[in-house]
Amino acid sequence: MNRSLTSLAGLAAGSLLMLSSAHADDPVVVASKIDTEGSVLGQLILQRLEAAGIETDNRLQLGGTSIVREALLAGEIDIYPEYTGNGAFFFDMADSDVWKDAEQAYATVRERDAQNGLVWLAPADANNTWAMSVREDLAEAEGLETLEDLADYLADGGEFKFAASAEFVESEQALPAFQEAYGFELDADQLLVLSGGNTAATMRAAAQQTSGVNAAMTYGTDGGLGALGLVVLQDTLGVQPVYQPAPVIRETVLEAHPEIETLLEPVFSALDMETLQRLNGQVAVNGVAPEQVAEDFLTGIEATE
Repeated sequence: MNRSLTSLAGLAAGSLLMLSSAHADDPVVVASKIDTEGSVLGQLILQRLEAAGIETDNRLQLGGTSIVREALLAGEIDIYPEYTGNGAFFFDMADSDVWKDAEQAYATVRERDAQNGLVWLAPADANNTWAMSVREDLAEAEGLETLEDLADYLADGGEFKFAASAEFVESEQALPAFQEAYGFELDADQLLVLSGGNTAATMRAAAQQTSGVNAAMTYGTDGGLGALGLVVLQDTLGVQPVYQPAPVIRETVLEAHPEIETLLEPVFSALDMETLQRLNGQVAVNGVAPEQVAEDFLTGIEATE
């Protein structure tokens, strides 16, 4: 996931932009963020529209969050996949608890962005937020499924070493928030702090058991989780904001092509966390082109319709 915690606040809050009108014979400009998941989700949107006979303009992997968001607001693109939790920064609401509840987060971004002439379509049932993951062999041996299970395991003196970025360890919203909510505390010997925030490095450390590491900072839908034998521990207390991916489209474009909502709903409803992990992994780990991954997934969707 490409997420920016700066330069987004107030980007669109309260503004009603003069977005260009759209006509049914105009190509729909489909964009996405530059990361792996963005490329997969963007391809799903692009190919689904093209299969329905809607002319498109491919602007996938356009850039980071702020670039793609600004392009949508300016009417330079028409639709792209975004995350509900980013509404906290779009609307300067980072301190609100609505982002920790999936339904409230979606309702809030949908309502707020309607003022900007944007429509959030149905989201996927997946959450690409900060997570704590453990090796699969540890999870199976100790029955670890949730962060509450982890807290019990640690209280019983279980062996644990966690690879994470300095940001994750130090940010009040990350590890300290997990520790406070679940009642555990990791000491220096239980941490391997890696420079940067790349989850590929933390997951690799756990997979290779670098310096005894058996757990890692990840995102919920990281593509390498399954391939590297890692399991996301469920955040049952809702400590982290919910980042559900959903298509965001300009209202005038949806009015010109109302069938887009119906076309994309079954696609995103089929994207639960495990499915999105698998699709991301095919690209990030196996080197399959996003175009092919999307095509194969859509073939399965179409077979059930």
